[in-house]
Amino acid sequence: MYNDNPTLNFNDKTIDEKKQGDVFFKEQIAKKDQELTKKFYIESYGCQMNFSDSEIVASILAEQGFSSTRNLEESDLILINTCSIREKAEDTVRKRLRIFDKVKAQRPGTLVGVLGCMAERLKTKFLEEEKLVDMVVGPDAYRDLPKLVAGAEEGNKGVNVFLSREETYADISPMRLGTNGVSAFISIMRGCDNMCSFCVVPFTRGRERSRDAFSIVAEATELFEKGYREVTLLGQNVDSYKWENPETNQPVSFAHLLEMVAKVHPDLRIRFSTSHPKDMTDDVLHTMAAYENICNYIHLPVQSGNTRVLDLMNRTYTREWYMERIEAIRRIIPDCAVSSDIIAGFCTETEEEHQDTLSIMSFSDYSMSYMFYYSERPGTLAARKYEDDISLGVKKKRLQEIIRLQQQISFEHNQRDIGKRFKVLIEGDSKRSDQDFCGRNSQNKMIVFPKQEGLLPGQYTWVEVFEATSATLKGKIVH
Repeated sequence: MYNDNPTLNFNDKTIDEKKQGDVFFKEQIAKKDQELTKKFYIESYGCQMNFSDSEIVASILAEQGFSSTRNLEESDLILINTCSIREKAEDTVRKRLRIFDKVKAQRPGTLVGVLGCMAERLKTKFLEEEKLVDMVVGPDAYRDLPKLVAGAEEGNKGVNVFLSREETYADISPMRLGTNGVSAFISIMRGCDNMCSFCVVPFTRGRERSRDAFSIVAEATELFEKGYREVTLLGQNVDSYKWENPETNQPVSFAHLLEMVAKVHPDLRIRFSTSHPKDMTDDVLHTMAAYENICNYIHLPVQSGNTRVLDLMNRTYTREWYMERIEAIRRIIPDCAVSSDIIAGFCTETEEEHQDTLSIMSFSDYSMSYMFYYSERPGTLAARKYEDDISLGVKKKRLQEIIRLQQQISFEHNQRDIGKRFKVLIEGDSKRSDQDFCGRNSQNKMIVFPKQEGLLPGQYTWVEVFEATSATLKGKIVH
Protein backbone atom coordinates (compact mmCIF):
# COMPACT_ATOMS: atom_id res chain seq x y z
CA MET A 1 0.00 0.00 0.00
CA TYR A 2 2.99 2.25 0.49
CA ASN A 3 4.73 1.34 -2.85
CA ASP A 4 3.06 3.97 -5.02
CA ASN A 5 6.11 6.07 -5.92
CA PRO A 6 7.02 5.50 -9.62
CA THR A 7 10.67 6.36 -8.91
CA LEU A 8 10.93 3.28 -6.68
CA ASN A 9 10.06 0.47 -9.08
CA PHE A 10 11.70 -2.74 -7.82
CA ASN A 11 11.67 -4.34 -11.30
CA ASP A 12 14.58 -2.14 -12.46
CA LYS A 13 16.74 -2.37 -9.33
CA THR A 14 19.63 -4.53 -8.17
CA ILE A 15 19.31 -6.69 -5.07
CA ASP A 16 21.30 -4.14 -3.02
CA GLU A 17 19.07 -1.34 -4.23
CA LYS A 18 16.02 -3.43 -3.32
CA LYS A 19 17.40 -3.86 0.20
CA GLN A 20 17.90 -0.11 0.44
CA GLY A 21 14.34 0.35 -0.76
CA ASP A 22 13.07 -2.09 1.86
CA VAL A 23 14.85 -0.13 4.59
CA PHE A 24 13.39 3.13 3.25
CA PHE A 25 9.84 1.75 3.21
CA LYS A 26 10.19 0.27 6.71
CA GLU A 27 11.35 3.65 7.96
CA GLN A 28 8.41 5.35 6.29
CA ILE A 29 5.96 2.84 7.73
CA ALA A 30 7.46 3.23 11.21
CA LYS A 31 7.28 7.01 10.85
CA LYS A 32 3.66 6.83 9.72
CA ASP A 33 2.75 4.42 12.56
CA GLN A 34 4.38 6.79 15.03
CA GLU A 35 2.34 9.67 13.65
CA LEU A 36 -0.84 7.63 13.95
CA THR A 37 -0.17 6.66 17.58
CA LYS A 38 -1.99 8.96 19.93
CA LYS A 39 -0.28 9.90 23.17
CA PHE A 40 -1.73 10.48 26.60
CA TYR A 41 -0.26 12.38 29.52
CA ILE A 42 -1.53 11.80 33.06
CA GLU A 43 -0.92 13.56 36.36
CA SER A 44 -2.03 12.14 39.72
CA TYR A 45 -2.70 13.90 43.00
CA GLY A 46 -3.71 12.77 46.46
CA CYS A 47 -3.59 9.29 47.95
CA GLN A 48 -1.76 6.21 46.70
CA MET A 49 -5.09 4.87 45.44
CA ASN A 50 -5.21 7.65 42.85
CA PHE A 51 -1.75 6.75 41.58
CA SER A 52 -2.82 3.11 41.38
CA ASP A 53 -5.99 4.11 39.50
CA SER A 54 -3.90 6.05 36.99
CA GLU A 55 -2.09 2.82 36.14
CA ILE A 56 -5.45 1.16 35.46
CA VAL A 57 -6.42 4.09 33.22
CA ALA A 58 -3.11 3.79 31.37
CA SER A 59 -3.76 0.11 30.72
CA ILE A 60 -7.25 0.81 29.37
CA LEU A 61 -5.92 3.50 27.02
CA ALA A 62 -3.02 1.30 25.86
CA GLU A 63 -5.57 -1.30 24.75
CA GLN A 64 -7.03 1.41 22.50
CA GLY A 65 -3.66 2.20 20.88
CA PHE A 66 -2.61 5.13 23.05
CA SER A 67 0.98 5.40 24.25
CA SER A 68 2.12 7.14 27.41
CA THR A 69 4.23 10.29 27.34
CA ARG A 70 5.80 12.45 30.05
CA ASN A 71 5.91 15.41 27.67
CA LEU A 72 2.80 17.51 28.16
CA GLU A 73 3.33 19.46 24.93
CA GLU A 74 3.22 16.36 22.67
CA SER A 75 0.12 14.76 24.19
CA ASP A 76 -3.18 14.30 22.40
CA LEU A 77 -5.01 13.51 25.62
CA ILE A 78 -4.26 15.17 28.96
CA LEU A 79 -5.71 13.58 32.10
CA ILE A 80 -5.53 14.73 35.70
CA ASN A 81 -6.45 12.29 38.47
CA THR A 82 -7.76 14.41 41.30
CA CYS A 83 -8.20 14.49 45.07
CA SER A 84 -11.00 16.19 47.02
CA ILE A 85 -9.82 15.51 50.56
CA ARG A 86 -8.82 19.15 51.10
CA GLU A 87 -9.58 22.48 49.46
CA LYS A 88 -5.88 23.05 48.72
CA ALA A 89 -5.79 19.87 46.63
CA GLU A 90 -8.71 21.11 44.50
CA ASP A 91 -7.08 24.54 44.09
CA THR A 92 -3.95 22.82 42.75
CA VAL A 93 -6.04 20.98 40.15
CA ARG A 94 -7.70 24.20 38.96
CA LYS A 95 -4.29 25.84 38.49
CA ARG A 96 -3.09 22.86 36.45
CA LEU A 97 -6.23 22.96 34.28
CA ARG A 98 -5.47 26.57 33.33
CA ILE A 99 -2.00 25.48 32.24
CA PHE A 100 -3.49 22.61 30.24
CA ASP A 101 -5.81 25.10 28.55
CA LYS A 102 -2.75 26.97 27.22
CA VAL A 103 -1.39 23.70 25.81
CA LYS A 104 -4.74 23.12 24.07
CA ALA A 105 -4.52 26.56 22.49
CA GLN A 106 -1.09 25.75 21.05
CA ARG A 107 -2.04 22.21 20.02
CA PRO A 108 -5.57 22.19 18.54
CA GLY A 109 -7.43 18.93 18.99
CA THR A 110 -5.84 18.10 22.34
CA LEU A 111 -8.41 16.81 24.83
CA VAL A 112 -8.42 17.33 28.61
CA GLY A 113 -10.15 15.04 31.10
CA VAL A 114 -10.62 15.20 34.85
CA LEU A 115 -10.61 11.86 36.68
CA GLY A 116 -11.08 10.71 40.24
CA CYS A 117 -12.64 12.13 43.38
CA MET A 118 -12.90 15.76 42.29
CA ALA A 119 -14.62 14.64 39.09
CA GLU A 120 -17.09 12.65 41.17
CA ARG A 121 -17.75 15.53 43.56
CA LEU A 122 -18.19 18.35 41.03
CA LYS A 123 -19.58 16.30 38.13
CA THR A 124 -21.02 18.51 35.36
CA LYS A 125 -19.93 21.72 37.11
CA PHE A 126 -16.53 21.13 35.54
CA LEU A 127 -18.05 21.37 32.09
CA GLU A 128 -20.51 24.16 32.88
CA GLU A 129 -18.41 26.45 35.06
CA GLU A 130 -14.76 25.66 34.44
CA LYS A 131 -15.12 25.15 30.66
CA LEU A 132 -11.55 23.86 30.63
CA VAL A 133 -12.27 20.16 30.22
CA ASP A 134 -13.75 17.84 27.61
CA MET A 135 -14.66 14.92 29.85
CA VAL A 136 -15.29 14.18 33.52
CA VAL A 137 -14.81 10.58 34.68
CA GLY A 138 -15.41 9.17 38.17
CA PRO A 139 -13.32 6.43 39.84
CA ASP A 140 -15.71 3.63 38.84
CA ALA A 141 -16.15 4.67 35.19
CA TYR A 142 -12.65 4.26 33.74
CA ARG A 143 -13.75 1.41 31.45
CA ASP A 144 -15.90 4.01 29.68
CA LEU A 145 -12.93 6.24 28.85
CA PRO A 146 -12.43 5.05 25.23
CA LYS A 147 -16.06 5.87 24.40
CA LEU A 148 -15.86 9.24 26.12
CA VAL A 149 -12.62 10.09 24.30
CA ALA A 150 -14.18 9.14 20.96
CA GLY A 151 -17.16 11.34 21.73
CA ALA A 152 -14.94 14.25 22.75
CA GLU A 153 -13.01 13.94 19.47
CA GLU A 154 -16.31 14.59 17.70
CA GLY A 155 -16.96 17.66 19.84
CA ASN A 156 -19.18 16.13 22.52
CA LYS A 157 -18.54 16.77 26.19
CA GLY A 158 -18.56 13.50 28.14
CA VAL A 159 -19.47 12.73 31.75
CA ASN A 160 -19.62 9.41 33.57
CA VAL A 161 -19.54 9.54 37.34
CA PHE A 162 -21.62 6.43 38.03
CA LEU A 163 -20.62 4.80 41.32
CA SER A 164 -20.60 1.03 41.15
CA ARG A 165 -21.19 -1.52 43.91
CA GLU A 166 -19.20 -4.15 42.03
CA GLU A 167 -16.36 -2.55 40.03
CA THR A 168 -12.89 -3.55 41.26
CA TYR A 169 -10.95 -3.62 37.93
CA ALA A 170 -9.68 -7.05 39.03
CA ASP A 171 -9.27 -8.24 35.42
CA ILE A 172 -7.13 -5.27 34.33
CA SER A 173 -3.36 -5.55 34.57
CA PRO A 174 -2.15 -2.03 35.47
CA MET A 175 0.47 -0.31 33.34
CA ARG A 176 3.21 0.68 35.77
CA LEU A 177 3.83 4.42 35.38
CA GLY A 178 7.01 6.16 36.51
CA THR A 179 8.01 3.04 38.38
CA ASN A 180 11.44 2.27 39.76
CA GLY A 181 10.91 -1.37 38.80
CA VAL A 182 11.23 -2.38 42.45
CA SER A 183 8.01 -1.29 44.20
CA ALA A 184 4.41 -1.42 42.98
CA PHE A 185 0.86 -0.85 44.23
CA ILE A 186 -1.88 -3.48 44.23
CA SER A 187 -5.44 -2.31 44.83
CA ILE A 188 -7.27 -4.90 46.95
CA MET A 189 -10.57 -3.07 47.49
CA ARG A 190 -12.42 0.09 46.56
CA GLY A 191 -14.73 2.51 48.32
CA CYS A 192 -15.36 3.13 52.01
CA ASP A 193 -18.23 2.42 54.41
CA ASN A 194 -16.79 4.53 57.24
CA MET A 195 -18.77 7.75 57.22
CA CYS A 196 -16.22 9.97 58.96
CA SER A 197 -17.93 13.32 59.25
CA PHE A 198 -15.04 15.29 57.72
CA CYS A 199 -14.40 13.01 54.74
CA VAL A 200 -15.70 13.04 51.15
CA VAL A 201 -14.35 9.60 50.19
CA PRO A 202 -17.62 7.63 50.72
CA PHE A 203 -19.33 10.12 48.39
CA THR A 204 -16.60 10.13 45.73
CA ARG A 205 -15.58 6.45 45.79
CA GLY A 206 -18.77 4.71 46.84
CA ARG A 207 -19.35 1.68 49.04
CA GLU A 208 -16.73 -0.87 50.00
CA ARG A 209 -16.21 -3.88 47.77
CA SER A 210 -13.30 -6.29 47.95
CA ARG A 211 -11.40 -7.78 45.06
CA ASP A 212 -11.04 -11.50 44.33
CA ALA A 213 -8.16 -12.73 46.53
CA PHE A 214 -6.81 -15.03 43.81
CA SER A 215 -6.51 -12.14 41.35
CA ILE A 216 -4.53 -10.20 43.97
CA VAL A 217 -2.14 -13.12 44.50
CA ALA A 218 -1.81 -13.55 40.73
CA GLU A 219 -0.90 -9.86 40.30
CA ALA A 220 1.67 -10.09 43.10
CA THR A 221 3.16 -13.23 41.50
CA GLU A 222 3.37 -11.54 38.10
CA LEU A 223 5.09 -8.51 39.61
CA PHE A 224 7.65 -10.70 41.38
CA GLU A 225 8.38 -12.58 38.17
CA LYS A 226 8.97 -9.23 36.44
CA GLY A 227 11.58 -8.27 39.01
CA TYR A 228 9.54 -6.28 41.52
CA ARG A 229 10.46 -6.96 45.12
CA GLU A 230 7.88 -4.96 47.05
CA VAL A 231 4.11 -4.54 46.79
CA THR A 232 1.80 -2.26 48.76
CA LEU A 233 -1.75 -3.53 49.20
CA LEU A 234 -4.09 -0.56 48.90
CA GLY A 235 -7.56 0.23 50.18
CA GLN A 236 -9.33 3.06 51.96
CA ASN A 237 -9.60 0.65 54.90
CA VAL A 238 -7.66 -2.55 54.22
CA ASP A 239 -8.60 -4.11 57.57
CA SER A 240 -12.23 -4.39 56.46
CA TYR A 241 -11.25 -6.47 53.40
CA LYS A 242 -13.63 -9.42 53.08
CA TRP A 243 -14.12 -11.81 50.21
CA GLU A 244 -15.73 -15.22 50.01
CA ASN A 245 -14.20 -18.02 47.98
CA PRO A 246 -17.07 -19.15 45.68
CA GLU A 247 -15.66 -22.71 45.48
CA THR A 248 -15.41 -23.35 49.21
CA ASN A 249 -17.69 -20.61 50.60
CA GLN A 250 -14.85 -19.82 52.99
CA PRO A 251 -14.42 -16.14 53.92
CA VAL A 252 -11.05 -14.52 53.32
CA SER A 253 -10.16 -11.79 55.82
CA PHE A 254 -7.37 -9.27 55.52
CA ALA A 255 -5.18 -11.41 57.77
CA HIS A 256 -5.75 -14.38 55.43
CA LEU A 257 -5.02 -12.25 52.37
CA LEU A 258 -1.77 -10.97 53.90
CA GLU A 259 -0.64 -14.55 54.44
CA MET A 260 -1.58 -15.55 50.87
CA VAL A 261 0.46 -12.72 49.37
CA ALA A 262 3.38 -13.28 51.76
CA LYS A 263 3.61 -16.88 50.52
CA VAL A 264 4.17 -15.75 46.91
CA HIS A 265 7.90 -15.59 47.67
CA PRO A 266 10.03 -14.85 50.76
CA ASP A 267 11.87 -12.14 48.78
CA LEU A 268 8.67 -10.23 48.01
CA ARG A 269 8.09 -7.57 50.65
CA ILE A 270 4.51 -6.76 51.62
CA ARG A 271 3.25 -3.39 52.82
CA PHE A 272 -0.33 -2.14 53.18
CA SER A 273 -2.29 1.07 53.62
CA THR A 274 -4.51 2.34 55.13
CA SER A 275 -5.63 0.74 58.42
CA HIS A 276 -8.56 1.82 60.59
CA PRO A 277 -8.15 1.58 64.38
CA LYS A 278 -11.62 0.08 64.86
CA ASP A 279 -10.89 -2.78 62.43
CA MET A 280 -7.25 -3.69 63.06
CA THR A 281 -7.40 -7.11 64.70
CA ASP A 282 -4.79 -9.09 66.60
CA ASP A 283 -5.04 -11.68 63.78
CA VAL A 284 -3.49 -9.12 61.40
CA LEU A 285 -0.72 -8.37 63.89
CA HIS A 286 0.05 -12.05 64.49
CA THR A 287 0.20 -12.66 60.72
CA MET A 288 2.64 -9.77 60.37
CA ALA A 289 4.78 -11.21 63.15
CA ALA A 290 4.78 -14.67 61.54
CA TYR A 291 6.19 -13.59 58.15
CA GLU A 292 9.53 -11.80 57.85
CA ASN A 293 8.58 -10.38 54.45
CA ILE A 294 5.50 -8.55 55.80
CA CYS A 295 6.97 -5.20 56.77
CA ASN A 296 6.88 -4.04 60.38
CA TYR A 297 5.10 -0.81 59.63
CA ILE A 298 1.47 0.27 60.12
CA HIS A 299 -0.19 3.50 59.07
CA LEU A 300 -2.87 3.93 61.74
CA PRO A 301 -4.58 7.35 61.48
CA VAL A 302 -5.70 8.78 64.83
CA GLN A 303 -7.06 12.14 63.53
CA SER A 304 -7.60 13.40 67.13
CA GLY A 305 -6.52 12.32 70.59
CA ASN A 306 -9.74 13.35 72.28
CA THR A 307 -12.77 11.05 72.60
CA ARG A 308 -15.39 13.81 72.27
CA VAL A 309 -13.78 15.12 69.08
CA LEU A 310 -13.42 11.57 67.74
CA ASP A 311 -17.15 11.11 68.32
CA LEU A 312 -17.90 14.31 66.36
CA MET A 313 -15.65 12.98 63.62
CA ASN A 314 -17.65 9.70 63.68
CA ARG A 315 -14.43 7.71 63.98
CA THR A 316 -16.29 5.06 66.08
CA TYR A 317 -13.46 4.50 68.56
CA THR A 318 -12.27 6.25 71.71
CA ARG A 319 -8.91 7.55 72.84
CA GLU A 320 -8.59 4.50 75.09
CA TRP A 321 -9.40 2.08 72.23
CA TYR A 322 -6.72 3.64 70.05
CA MET A 323 -4.13 3.47 72.83
CA GLU A 324 -4.97 -0.21 73.37
CA ARG A 325 -4.33 -0.88 69.67
CA ILE A 326 -0.94 0.82 69.95
CA GLU A 327 -0.13 -1.35 72.99
CA ALA A 328 -1.19 -4.49 71.05
CA ILE A 329 1.18 -3.55 68.21
CA ARG A 330 4.06 -3.09 70.66
CA ARG A 331 3.26 -6.38 72.39
CA ILE A 332 2.95 -8.53 69.26
CA ILE A 333 5.44 -6.74 66.96
CA PRO A 334 7.92 -4.96 69.27
CA ASP A 335 9.97 -3.32 66.50
CA CYS A 336 6.96 -2.12 64.44
CA ALA A 337 6.89 1.53 63.37
CA VAL A 338 3.56 3.36 63.37
CA SER A 339 2.61 6.50 61.44
CA SER A 340 -0.58 8.55 61.54
CA ASP A 341 -2.90 11.21 60.09
CA ILE A 342 -3.74 14.15 62.35
CA ILE A 343 -6.27 16.97 61.95
CA ALA A 344 -5.84 20.22 63.88
CA GLY A 345 -8.74 22.51 64.75
CA PHE A 346 -11.77 20.34 64.04
CA CYS A 347 -15.15 21.90 64.84
CA THR A 348 -15.52 23.01 68.51
CA GLU A 349 -12.11 21.59 69.47
CA THR A 350 -10.91 23.21 72.70
CA GLU A 351 -7.33 23.92 73.71
CA GLU A 352 -7.49 21.10 76.24
CA GLU A 353 -8.69 18.68 73.56
CA HIS A 354 -5.85 19.82 71.31
CA GLN A 355 -3.45 18.94 74.13
CA ASP A 356 -4.97 15.44 74.14
CA THR A 357 -3.86 15.10 70.52
CA LEU A 358 -0.31 16.12 71.43
CA SER A 359 -0.23 13.64 74.31
CA ILE A 360 -1.46 10.71 72.21
CA MET A 361 1.25 11.53 69.65
CA SER A 362 3.88 11.17 72.36
CA PHE A 363 2.27 7.98 73.66
CA SER A 364 2.10 6.43 70.17
CA ASP A 365 5.68 7.43 69.29
CA TYR A 366 4.87 7.93 65.60
CA SER A 367 7.78 7.53 63.21
CA MET A 368 6.07 10.14 61.00
CA SER A 369 2.66 11.72 60.43
CA TYR A 370 0.58 13.47 57.78
CA MET A 371 -0.63 16.63 59.51
CA PHE A 372 -3.26 19.17 58.39
CA TYR A 373 -5.63 21.72 59.79
CA TYR A 374 -9.34 21.07 59.29
CA SER A 375 -10.71 22.04 55.88
CA GLU A 376 -14.50 21.90 55.57
CA ARG A 377 -15.57 19.83 52.56
CA PRO A 378 -18.97 20.51 50.96
CA GLY A 379 -21.50 17.70 51.31
CA THR A 380 -19.90 16.02 54.32
CA LEU A 381 -21.74 15.41 57.59
CA ALA A 382 -19.52 17.93 59.38
CA ALA A 383 -20.33 20.62 56.81
CA ARG A 384 -24.04 19.95 57.26
CA LYS A 385 -24.15 19.58 61.05
CA TYR A 386 -21.29 21.51 62.61
CA GLU A 387 -20.08 25.08 62.48
CA ASP A 388 -16.48 25.46 61.37
CA ASP A 389 -15.90 27.70 64.38
CA ILE A 390 -12.14 27.48 64.94
CA SER A 391 -10.39 30.50 63.45
CA LEU A 392 -7.73 29.99 60.79
CA GLY A 393 -5.17 31.56 63.09
CA VAL A 394 -5.88 29.07 65.87
CA LYS A 395 -5.89 26.16 63.39
CA LYS A 396 -2.47 27.17 62.07
CA LYS A 397 -1.07 27.65 65.58
CA ARG A 398 -2.24 24.20 66.67
CA LEU A 399 -0.96 22.63 63.47
CA GLN A 400 2.49 24.16 64.01
CA GLU A 401 2.56 22.71 67.53
CA ILE A 402 1.66 19.29 66.10
CA ILE A 403 4.35 19.56 63.41
CA ARG A 404 7.04 20.65 65.91
CA LEU A 405 6.20 17.76 68.23
CA GLN A 406 6.22 15.24 65.37
CA GLN A 407 9.60 16.48 64.18
CA GLN A 408 10.97 16.00 67.68
CA ILE A 409 9.44 12.52 68.01
CA SER A 410 10.71 11.51 64.53
CA PHE A 411 14.20 12.75 65.35
CA GLU A 412 14.30 10.80 68.62
CA HIS A 413 12.78 7.76 66.88
CA ASN A 414 15.54 7.83 64.27
CA GLN A 415 18.31 8.54 66.78
CA ARG A 416 17.48 5.24 68.44
CA ASP A 417 18.32 3.49 65.15
CA ILE A 418 21.96 4.64 65.20
CA GLY A 419 24.18 1.58 65.58
CA LYS A 420 21.43 -0.81 64.45
CA ARG A 421 21.61 -2.98 61.33
CA PHE A 422 18.68 -3.23 58.93
CA LYS A 423 17.83 -5.32 55.90
CA VAL A 424 17.29 -2.73 53.15
CA LEU A 425 15.67 -3.13 49.74
CA ILE A 426 17.65 -0.97 47.30
CA GLU A 427 15.25 1.29 45.38
CA GLY A 428 17.73 3.31 43.32
CA ASP A 429 20.09 6.27 43.46
CA SER A 430 19.83 8.79 46.26
CA LYS A 431 18.23 12.10 45.21
CA ARG A 432 21.32 14.03 46.28
CA SER A 433 24.11 11.88 44.85
CA ASP A 434 24.46 9.16 42.24
CA GLN A 435 27.30 7.79 44.36
CA ASP A 436 24.77 6.68 46.98
CA PHE A 437 21.89 4.23 46.98
CA CYS A 438 18.65 4.73 48.89
CA GLY A 439 16.23 2.15 50.15
CA ARG A 440 13.80 1.47 52.96
CA ASN A 441 13.95 -0.89 55.87
CA SER A 442 11.02 -2.93 57.14
CA GLN A 443 9.88 0.04 59.27
CA ASN A 444 9.46 2.17 56.10
CA LYS A 445 12.39 4.43 56.96
CA MET A 446 14.53 5.69 54.10
CA ILE A 447 18.23 4.92 54.46
CA VAL A 448 20.96 6.46 52.28
CA PHE A 449 24.29 4.62 51.94
CA PRO A 450 27.33 4.53 49.61
CA LYS A 451 27.11 2.24 46.60
CA GLN A 452 29.02 -0.99 46.49
CA GLU A 453 30.11 -2.76 43.31
CA GLY A 454 27.88 -5.65 42.35
CA LEU A 455 24.74 -4.34 44.05
CA LEU A 456 21.75 -3.18 42.00
CA PRO A 457 18.24 -1.78 42.65
CA GLY A 458 15.86 -4.58 43.58
CA GLN A 459 18.45 -6.39 45.68
CA TYR A 460 18.61 -6.63 49.45
CA THR A 461 21.59 -5.63 51.55
CA TRP A 462 22.34 -5.07 55.23
CA VAL A 463 23.05 -1.52 56.30
CA GLU A 464 24.30 -0.19 59.64
CA VAL A 465 23.02 3.26 60.56
CA PHE A 466 25.60 5.81 61.77
CA GLU A 467 23.70 9.11 61.42
CA ALA A 468 20.06 10.23 61.59
CA THR A 469 17.91 13.30 60.99
CA SER A 470 14.15 13.57 61.60
CA ALA A 471 13.52 12.38 58.03
CA THR A 472 16.42 10.19 56.89
CA LEU A 473 18.89 7.62 58.12
CA LYS A 474 22.46 7.40 56.81
CA GLY A 475 24.42 4.19 56.90
CA LYS A 476 27.01 1.88 55.38
CA ILE A 477 26.77 -1.62 53.95
CA VAL A 478 27.78 -4.41 56.31
CA HIS A 479 28.00 -8.14 55.74
